[in-house]
Amino acid sequence: MKGNATLLKDATKVLAQTSRTFIIPISHLGAGLQEAVTAGYLSMRAIDEIEDHEKLAKEDKVSLLQSVSSLLKTNYTDDQFAALFEPYKKELPEVSLRLTDWIKLAPTQTKEMICRYTSIMAEGMAIWALKNWNIQNKEDLDDYTYYVAGLVGIMLSDLWTLYGESDVNKEQSVAFGRGLQLVNIISNRSEDSERGVNFHPPGWSFDEMLDYARQNLKIADSYTSRIKLDPIYNFCKIPLALANGTLDAIVAGKSKLNRISVLKIVSGAIR
Repeated sequence: MKGNATLLKDATKVLAQTSRTFIIPISHLGAGLQEAVTAGYLSMRAIDEIEDHEKLAKEDKVSLLQSVSSLLKTNYTDDQFAALFEPYKKELPEVSLRLTDWIKLAPTQTKEMICRYTSIMAEGMAIWALKNWNIQNKEDLDDYTYYVAGLVGIMLSDLWTLYGESDVNKEQSVAFGRGLQLVNIISNRSEDSERGVNFHPPGWSFDEMLDYARQNLKIADSYTSRIKLDPIYNFCKIPLALANGTLDAIVAGKSKLNRISVLKIVSGAIR
């Protein structure tokens, strides 16, 4: 078994490959919380990569996600996950194949929480894969974004409370995750369309989707403004500022933020 320092180094490397948004604020979190958030983020990213996989058949995605969800509710072994992933070793990325490593990285008092929320997320992803991600209205959009992103906000809220943040609004934390996800949906619409998926409810214009994303980001700003501890505040504020900046860039006709804009937004966001 790898030592915690080596595991954190591995996790940080994989984190850098999978998330430009969160790598910076995670690195500024204190000992314990940094490992917990890294473990939680990578565990959820592990199943996200299964749900979004371009080559896996829908049936395989559903089966894998349901099996991951079930195993995480038990005292699973590494061998059980290795056997589950074995037929897909060539298709799945490192972040997915090493799911049990990321949970090992989590401080003891956070493991159950991370397994529980990742299990719920995997179950929700499997349901939406079965539905072929067929979003028909706002309620569907809210349900889908709750499972793939709102749960991230809820898990983080529990971690903030565990590590000393006294004033966390868990209800608003759903909007924190949802707002970031809606920005991704707006940004990635053409790529999603190429793989036959459309997360925009039928009849919704670009402006309606933009307004809904802004509404959620506004609630997320309210959630963040209550936070007293600077590392946690910055962790939340940086991705929100980048999300708002991304929407501004899209409205201005740009596909994404350039590096200079990112650095400027990040420096203006931190407290």
